[in-house]
Amino acid sequence: MKGFILDYINENEFRKLERALKKYNMLAFKKLNFEYYPSLRNGKFVGELMSSDQKKKTETYELKLPSDHLFTQVHGEVKLRYIVYKEQNIVMLDTIMPTDILLEGHVAELSTYKGVMISKANADKEKFMINLFSAMDDK
Repeated sequence: MKGFILDYINENEFRKLERALKKYNMLAFKKLNFEYYPSLRNGKFVGELMSSDQKKKTETYELKLPSDHLFTQVHGEVKLRYIVYKEQNIVMLDTIMPTDILLEGHVAELSTYKGVMISKANADKEKFMINLFSAMDDK
């Protein structure tokens, strides 16, 4: 068998996260599909090794995806978590983080404030954080 097969722990959930990523962060989506997925298929595991299980012969990685600086400050880093099963030549795609804002963006159209998407539940808090980080960046 040549290369690794990409599979999903929960395909429906992962596809929702991918679609939301495509809608709200096209740069991360393009890098994921055209650069990172092909390297995973070729056996080049990118990202940070988070854990390793010698018994199951698995390795868990987190890959930081490119994102807007202000988005990162408000919602956190955009990361792909995946598990590599070396004996079976399988890469299991686990999740894309931050899952809460991406899933909310999949369910309903999110509004933006100064170019950053904000959730409906925490809109005031996130607007405050955006204003704070914008003021800090201006100085």
